[in-house]
Amino acid sequence: MSSAPTVPSATGGIDFTVPAELQELLDRVNAFIEEDVLPAEVEITDPQDVLASWDVVERLRDRARERGIYTPHLPEEWGGLGVGVLGMALVNQACGVSGLASLGLNAMAPDEGNMHTLLIAGTPDQLEEYLRPLAEGRTRSCFAMTEPDVASSDPTNLQTTAVRDEASGEWVLNGTKWCITGAEGAAFAIVVAKTGSSEPTTHRDYSLILVPTDTPGWEITRHPEWMGSHSPGGHPEIRMTDVRVPLGNLLGNEGEGFVIAQKRLAGGRLAHAMRWIGVAQRALDMTSQRLLQRKAFGKELARHQGLQFMIADSAMDLYASRLMVLHTAWKVENGLPHRQEIAMTKTFVSEAFGRIVDRAVQIHGAAGIAMDLPIARWYQDARAARIYDGASEVHRMVIARECLKLAMQGQSTTAATGDLG
Repeated sequence: MSSAPTVPSATGGIDFTVPAELQELLDRVNAFIEEDVLPAEVEITDPQDVLASWDVVERLRDRARERGIYTPHLPEEWGGLGVGVLGMALVNQACGVSGLASLGLNAMAPDEGNMHTLLIAGTPDQLEEYLRPLAEGRTRSCFAMTEPDVASSDPTNLQTTAVRDEASGEWVLNGTKWCITGAEGAAFAIVVAKTGSSEPTTHRDYSLILVPTDTPGWEITRHPEWMGSHSPGGHPEIRMTDVRVPLGNLLGNEGEGFVIAQKRLAGGRLAHAMRWIGVAQRALDMTSQRLLQRKAFGKELARHQGLQFMIADSAMDLYASRLMVLHTAWKVENGLPHRQEIAMTKTFVSEAFGRIVDRAVQIHGAAGIAMDLPIARWYQDARAARIYDGASEVHRMVIARECLKLAMQGQSTTAATGDLG
């Protein structure tokens, strides 16, 4: 399938037209959301425990298959549509209006990211054992990286170990992870573990290990209370005590854990930004309707200039967010350097998301802080967005370093600001 917009044209201009075949897919995705997903939201008995209503998700997946939009992010040989990063930017923005949409497409975190990770580094046997059932929707998975006892924004702090036992041909894993999205009920985890012993520790000391969750020694110890929405399987704390898996469960080469993880996280951060845009758009739509429907001080809220300014600021935040996501996705899809753009996009969009839903809460007044509407939950989600998949401060460090590196070389910082000059 063709990529999508923002591709330079032959005449040197920039064409933002969505290719016909991708527009047709987006039309089907939007119809799925409007006709199947949004009506199904009322059937979820507990928004914080989607697993309790998993039959609703399974029905949505059947509908997605019937509409020919299931797992659009996967290659065709794995049952997908072969939609590239840029195309998925548009699909995920559409899906952002409801958490059920990505679940219905089997394109939700962390499973989507794990599918890509397996495609990047998995052996043929690993793909059949782990990717096949994941792609078909028969299993779920998790990605175990963050730890409670160390500042995980610096990944060389991670303490979970995987030690080779050559006699048994196994890895022996020990350590504690937490905030592991989807772990409850997951069939397997991709665990980031320390396999090297450099002093000081470097990124090359870490590897990725495939761990079936029914392996002895793998234990969910507790489910901390987290603010915001909960994904299926929660975000529990995991303890691994002498967990043994075959040496063949190494994903990729030893010491390449962070090289592979960065490829996964780049796409994951972009996918999050795409979905945040979808949620933010829904929040702005609801807020605009609110201004038209309510009156105060003798006139509609929409006629109060201060509230108009809030709507305008949200519109500008959304416009800038969309352009950043599309440009970054274009660079990723075309194999261009994109680390700087990923950092800027993740930081800006997560914070724009927060500003937009904050205004939505304010304009809705008491209804904005009641849990009757989804706005209060989105507000919590937006606050958490500035932390997971890299805190804003860490991304700002990356952004600033690139600018300063160019300055030290006597060059303009243009290349570090999207390289569009």
